[in-house]
Amino acid sequence: MPKFLYNIPNLLSFYRIAVVPVLTLFFFVGGPVATWINVFFFFWACVSDYLDGVIARRTGQSTVFGKFIDHTSDKIMIGGVLLLLVAFGRLTGIWIVFALIIFTREILVAGLREFLGQYNVDVPISWMGKWKTAVQMFASGFIMAGDYGPALVPHSYAIGKVAFLLATVMTVLSGWDYMKAGIETLRKLDAEKA
Repeated sequence: MPKFLYNIPNLLSFYRIAVVPVLTLFFFVGGPVATWINVFFFFWACVSDYLDGVIARRTGQSTVFGKFIDHTSDKIMIGGVLLLLVAFGRLTGIWIVFALIIFTREILVAGLREFLGQYNVDVPISWMGKWKTAVQMFASGFIMAGDYGPALVPHSYAIGKVAFLLATVMTVLSGWDYMKAGIETLRKLDAEKA
């Protein structure tokens, strides 16, 4: 196997993928201990999302595969956590609609990147997109703690819900930016073929 698959940044990205079944297991276990274990693993998964990019840039370990697995692992983790939050009743009612908006946007942008990739067109991550991911993770962690969160942070569930609403707005805005750029690129590609 190529050595670059196992550099530290890529291992951190693999951690974000591997953490999803672990979170799922502890959601099924339930109770305060399992919940805090989940929050702990999820917290470090969120930290790893920041660290992998920093380490890759500072150590010259940036690779094409690294960019792919970084983006992919984020979407797997966020998508998996959203499914768990809905399935285990942390998000109910209108909040499920917000979760679907976030989930749909992630699939649309991933599909856009994949489609444009065959034309050697790179879709760079916007600052709004980066902040959107950070706010999604922040909100998800607080909501994941559920009824046990206030023992550590007062009104934690409400904080999580407000952050989740903000993340939804940022998701729509950044998704629209990506789609506008993608549509413009597609128009240029069609014009070149004409």
